[in-house]
Order: sequence, then structure tokens, then C-alpha cells
Amino acid sequence: MRIFMLALVPALVLGPPAADAHASLEHANPAAASTVHASPAQVTLWFTDRLEPAFSTIEVRDQAGHRVNQGHAQLDNQDPTVLHVPLKPLSPGTYTVLWRVISVDGHPTEGDFTFRVAP
Repeated sequence: MRIFMLALVPALVLGPPAADAHASLEHANPAAASTVHASPAQVTLWFTDRLEPAFSTIEVRDQAGHRVNQGHAQLDNQDPTVLHVPLKPLSPGTYTVLWRVISVDGHPTEGDFTFRVAP
């Protein structure tokens, strides 16, 4: 018990180890849960950290689960925290954006959200 307490004291004094940063979704266009009145040409995602382009993806799916993005997601030429993917022309309906990114420090994050195209 005494050895355990001696080992515990430095952890209490120093606190928990610092966590490495992860690329979290900052905002999107179209925005999550938004309604747009025209088919967007692309989905653009802004993250809080630089992304590793070879391992960062965006998929956009319609209500039936069919993929509606054209090609693969690309890192923005000017800003390594921005990822976008071109879209096919979208009919009115609800679309799901599924993203998975790896920040340059190697940590993966993923998420999803929906947006709606109004008639």
C-alpha cells in the first residue's frame, strides 16, 4: 500500500498528461442541420488542425444511401485545415455528410451531419 501511495503522489502533483490535439470539425458549408434552397456545388469542412490529405475523406449520401459526391475529398490549396468535395447536382431532400480525418499528428476523428435541399 505504501508503494502505491508513493507512486500516486507524483501523479497528483503533476496532474494528468497533456492530451495531443485532434482535428475537430469547426464548421461546414452547407452548415449542419441547415436548409439550402439550391444544390450546393461542393461540401466544405473547416477543422481545428492541419489534416493529412491521404487519410482524410468526405462522403455525401442521399436518403437512399447513394453516394452523391463526385470524386474524392481534396485538401484546400491555401489552407491545410480545410477539406472539400464536389457534388453532383442534388435534388430536394436530406443529405448526410460523413467525414473521417487524420490530423498531421496522426490522430483520427470522424463524424457526420445532415443538411437539406429545399424544393
